[in-house]
Amino acid sequence: MALAFVFPGQGSQSLGMLAELAEREPVVRRVFDNASGVLDYDLWNLVQNGPEEDLNKTERTQPAMLAAGFAVWRVWREHGGAVPTVMSGHSLGEYTALVCSRALDFTTAISLVEFRGRLMQEAVPVGQGAMAAVLGLTDKAVQLACRESRQGEEVVEPVNFNAPNQIVIAGHATAVRRAMDAARKRGAKRVVLLPVSVPAHSSLMKPSAEKMRQRLLDTEFKPPLVPEIYTVDVKKHGDPNEIRAALVEQLYKPVRWVETVRAMVSQGVDRIVECGPGRVLSGLNSRIERRQEIHVHAIDDPKSVDETLAACRDAAYA
Repeated sequence: MALAFVFPGQGSQSLGMLAELAEREPVVRRVFDNASGVLDYDLWNLVQNGPEEDLNKTERTQPAMLAAGFAVWRVWREHGGAVPTVMSGHSLGEYTALVCSRALDFTTAISLVEFRGRLMQEAVPVGQGAMAAVLGLTDKAVQLACRESRQGEEVVEPVNFNAPNQIVIAGHATAVRRAMDAARKRGAKRVVLLPVSVPAHSSLMKPSAEKMRQRLLDTEFKPPLVPEIYTVDVKKHGDPNEIRAALVEQLYKPVRWVETVRAMVSQGVDRIVECGPGRVLSGLNSRIERRQEIHVHAIDDPKSVDETLAACRDAAYA
């Protein structure tokens, strides 16, 4: 038996997130106050009061989600929660995992992901990029829909393999819309344009990746205390230079979430805890691994924290 922790990324944010947990756990506010000291605004006030359009700006969403995931982790550890055997994160969540495994300093990470968010938005002008979710088609069918929808220099690619028959595509907005139509013609059950303008994890992010590489070279990383599986290659990396390389490639290569979860299970994981706001990863994880012996949890409020703590104590993880 082994315990895994996974950390959500952009898209799981919401106004008022962690409010109930912060009422009971003072460490939540302390984490956000530390983050605000790095930023030029009150992050907790933004998360609680908005405006929502500001929270959803990429360069603000990323520090918010990092702080939220780390705050929940601090609550977990203060209550004696078990240290997992392995960690991972969905996109931005990989930075949260690095902070929780003590490979990356929290305040350094806040500044780093704010920079990452700005780079991602600057890579493609607002309105020219898009992302869409495709449900009900195989990986191969989505890849073919993208391939036949490209025209000239336009890009459209599968970028998130989130669950079986649940894939996100990204690229130039016009090409993404053509690929959406192509997916429908191939029998997709549902095709949804996502409310984002940054074509994350597509090859359009390569210019941003090169700038990120330079910033990461100036950032101190330590070997993590808990190994992390990176979604770009579904491998563990402990060497700081390997970690930097994975974070660079992450910007312009697909998130291989299905393979990552299955790799955890193949290594003995029987319980996966989503640490941070929302239940997005828990829903995906339940679709990836449907066996009864694989337990899926999400912790972001007092009740879910207490129930998951109890379940892990009963399972007697080391």
